Amino acid sequence: MIQLIGSLSEIGAGTRGSSLGLQAMQLASLSTNPQFFKDQHIEMVREDNAIMHRENPALHGKYIVAIADMYDRISSHVKQVMSAGDTPFLISGDHSNAGGSIAGIHQAFPNKTLGVVWIDAHTDLHSPYTSPSGNVHGMPLATAIADDNLASATNQPSEAVVAAWERMKGPSQRLQTKHLAFVGVRSTEVPEDNLLKKYSIPNHTVASLRQEGVAAIVNHIKIQMQHCDHVYVSFDVDSMDPSVSCGTGTPVEGGLRLEEASDLLQMLASWDKVSCMEFTEINPLLDLKGNAMGEAAFALLDQTVETLADRSHV
Repeated sequence: MIQLIGSLSEIGAGTRGSSLGLQAMQLASLSTNPQFFKDQHIEMVREDNAIMHRENPALHGKYIVAIADMYDRISSHVKQVMSAGDTPFLISGDHSNAGGSIAGIHQAFPNKTLGVVWIDAHTDLHSPYTSPSGNVHGMPLATAIADDNLASATNQPSEAVVAAWERMKGPSQRLQTKHLAFVGVRSTEVPEDNLLKKYSIPNHTVASLRQEGVAAIVNHIKIQMQHCDHVYVSFDVDSMDPSVSCGTGTPVEGGLRLEEASDLLQMLASWDKVSCMEFTEINPLLDLKGNAMGEAAFALLDQTVETLADRSHV
């Protein structure tokens, strides 16, 4: 069974509005498939977006203590769903939520090997020691691979930030870098580039996807992750070109076309190793085309959930 999980925390982002991404897709569904959200029960994770009205953000890890608490809540939901033999599909606010999903998969299957396909304009490999903004949505993969990247450090985070960061990383590495693949990354900073080089992590660019074809890129990923037991696919809508919509916090030119994103997601969803997926960073407050991003994201969600469901019936 596919279990939708709504995790609408947006406190890891530098812009406001990604907590409304699920609502944007629900509104879009009324025009194309009004039955979708009637048929799908959504399990909601408690968020604490109101903390932005109560507290000032820490310098090198904004709201990181609350985000560490979110990790705990998200991981509990994901672990419970996967332990029951079901497939979690997360609709999240900002991308910091993904770290909690990865933690939950690891908790459900601590002795299994995890692979991660990160479809995004950014690598999200910063830590409080390297982040120029302190926005934690740029850090989830660093928690998963448990690398502070101290060789590239430019910041001196406070003890409270470091303590929360250590909580988020957990007691052991959840993801080996040899089982991580990027698709569509085109905006990085030097500390992230250093980690990409250090670990030789592949980035399948938009140009390579168009040159080789989506099927070839997916095949490269399958070969890379052939020894993985579970694969998590995280889809940040900023992987798509702003011509689709700029309704996301950090749009970057040169992204995927909607059709390319669709082909990529369907091929990955049909792969039997994929056991958890996520859509994230849909922000209708930044959309200059009405609800274009909500409409595009829902179209992709509808197709992808159907592909996952068809696979489970085979």
